[in-house]
Amino acid sequence: MIVVIVGPTGVGKTKLSVELAKRINAEIINCDSMQVYKELNIGTAKVTKEEMDNIPHHLLDIVEPNEIYTVYDYQKDCRKKIEELEKKDKNIIIVGGTGLYVKAALYDYQFEQEETKKSYKDLTSEELLEKIRQKDNSLDIHINNRKRLERALEKLENNGTFTQNGNIKLYDFYTIGLTTNRENLYNIINNRVDIMVKDGLLEEVKQLYDNNIRGKAINTGIGYKELYKYFDGEISLDESLELIKKNSRRYAKRQYTFFNNQMDVKWFETNYEDFNKTIEEVYNYIKE
Repeated sequence: MIVVIVGPTGVGKTKLSVELAKRINAEIINCDSMQVYKELNIGTAKVTKEEMDNIPHHLLDIVEPNEIYTVYDYQKDCRKKIEELEKKDKNIIIVGGTGLYVKAALYDYQFEQEETKKSYKDLTSEELLEKIRQKDNSLDIHINNRKRLERALEKLENNGTFTQNGNIKLYDFYTIGLTTNRENLYNIINNRVDIMVKDGLLEEVKQLYDNNIRGKAINTGIGYKELYKYFDGEISLDESLELIKKNSRRYAKRQYTFFNNQMDVKWFETNYEDFNKTIEEVYNYIKE
């Protein structure tokens, strides 16, 4: 059995995954694009040893923070791990908020091997997406998939066609989504940033900054790129923290959009007063 748990940041995915794993004899595969990196712990809300509660977790801390790890890398690693766990007759829980990683690993998501001949380096991803939509508004390509945007535009400019993929499931799995109302979610996100600061977020990022770590993870990671601007003297600490909260809220909106448009999700309202009820609801749904 494979269970996928998705949803925006702060809704309880980690806790649900661990409690569910205990009940169905499962091991957990991370599906958060930032939690694959070592040393990025507090800012990514990475599961702690205590939170793991002796449940094996996979694809966490597998990449150095200055290295590049792509969707294609995750696809290969996740499928390999699924195969290993299935041979052990283990149930599998895949948990995280990076929808594109879920899509790449569990659907027929294919990557073209040829390199883009035409250079689009002067265009932003937003500009690439706008040009694609002007030529074919039916295409739905994630804005963070830069290579796919470039290849799509090149093909559209060359012959007007681009083949979509990623709609056929390669595995049997349930997709569970945790959600809450927008006001509550935004309050959770704002409070979570404050808690991260108390837990040592500034110290974590400062160490990376002092070690001159400036790779893709830092340049794109919420909580890291904003504090780097503070350490660079571009903005104040208060401004950087407000920017983290703002970008986190915006990311949560994009997560909802992706999951609702790209995947068949069974949503459950998180019960923050009694989370055990949420666990029971999800568990009973899976049993049925």
